[in-house]
Amino acid sequence: MLLITGITGHTGRYFLHELINNNYEGPIRCIVRESTDTSIIDSSGLKIDKVIGDLDDQDFIEKAMVGVNTVMHIYNIHHSPIIVESAIKNRVKRAILVHTTGIYSKFKYASEGYKLIEEKVSELTKDPNCPTRVTILRPTMIYGDLCDRNMSKFIKMVDKLRFMPVINGGNSMIQPVNARDLGKAFYTVLMSPKETIDKAYNLSGEKPIKMIEVFKQISQEMNKELKYVSVPLSIGVFAARILKLLTLGKFNYIERVQRMGENRSYSNDNASSDFGYSPMPFEEGIRIEVQEFLKKKETSQSE
Repeated sequence: MLLITGITGHTGRYFLHELINNNYEGPIRCIVRESTDTSIIDSSGLKIDKVIGDLDDQDFIEKAMVGVNTVMHIYNIHHSPIIVESAIKNRVKRAILVHTTGIYSKFKYASEGYKLIEEKVSELTKDPNCPTRVTILRPTMIYGDLCDRNMSKFIKMVDKLRFMPVINGGNSMIQPVNARDLGKAFYTVLMSPKETIDKAYNLSGEKPIKMIEVFKQISQEMNKELKYVSVPLSIGVFAARILKLLTLGKFNYIERVQRMGENRSYSNDNASSDFGYSPMPFEEGIRIEVQEFLKKKETSQSE
């Protein structure tokens, strides 16, 4: 039995597509919330059992683990310790945890929580007789369609603005990964236990790219010219703090602005070597997303 969390989320849906495309035959149990639209699961044709519950409820999670051999935890890194603890109690053989390269950030505010979570997971599984073996997957900035929280915002900015503010000239390096590539990677790791057990992998895009080149690529796909205004990181962070203060914490972009000033490119060589990870070029992935945006915009304007 395979237990999955977050299967209806952004990357979870692409993992589901891979299960469908590869005719996965094993039984699957998916944890969903009562308000979740499960039509994509219902029409999958897979042997899926839906269980409704809250991942903050350890009793619920332990019951959901009964009879499970492998857990694919996609939903939220903050639930990883309770997922692993419940897996151990139920003698689940394997847990695949989707975490984040945010753990490498030089900003304590951005990385400290992630480090504590992985330390907790390591503590839980350090006993050599632990029945549960763990694989950790760390995606970089995720994009792929208008449901993402990254490139979709950049695309909207390019569409609306004539002058684009960029932190420190936009020279920081990023390595965004397409959600389609993550779906494929999740499936491949699932089917490659010998190669991936007890390891951690960075799942980044094909190669690093400067932030300003990201905006230029988007504007090119949208056939729009932009002028770029360099903003010192200190001013960007100050503006983000003011915004947080004025909105009583509703809009908190401090961490996001801080990280836009640091390099966020991470090698995926280990993933490539161990299970053939081969992500698409950014130019190809962003073209798909921009075309989706333009099509949606055209449709809304014609209505």
